[in-house]
Amino acid sequence: MAAAPRKVAPYEPPPDEEYMSPAQLDHFRQILGEWRRELMEQVDRTVVHMQDEAANFPDPLDRATQEEELGIELRTRDRERRLILKINETLDRIDQDDYGYCETCGVEIGLRRLEARPTATQCVDCKALDELRERQLRG
Repeated sequence: MAAAPRKVAPYEPPPDEEYMSPAQLDHFRQILGEWRRELMEQVDRTVVHMQDEAANFPDPLDRATQEEELGIELRTRDRERRLILKINETLDRIDQDDYGYCETCGVEIGLRRLEARPTATQCVDCKALDELRERQLRG
């Protein structure tokens, strides 16, 4: 998964600032907006690249290589498309004042975790339990 952009400096809350204050929400809106913009630029570059590379190679190996590279690029773009949807859902949660709290237990997710993964919906403990359950189910 593509990492969140680092163009936005980490948020340093002033003493006694309330969790998910308007300044914090604006900070995460900025991170998510920048991340979405970067992903959309990559999508645009892929479209241009696909148009430029639409060569019909007579050699079957060259054609197979081109198709394999195209397949990898399309899978990457599909992951990024899903990430853009997740970013949009996260921005909606910010607008609904439902951002920054674990959807499983309701506790604060924490600024540092959200800095690392702005689309996080669970606190570290709940996420770890989910991953443990998933590993146990897979055997």
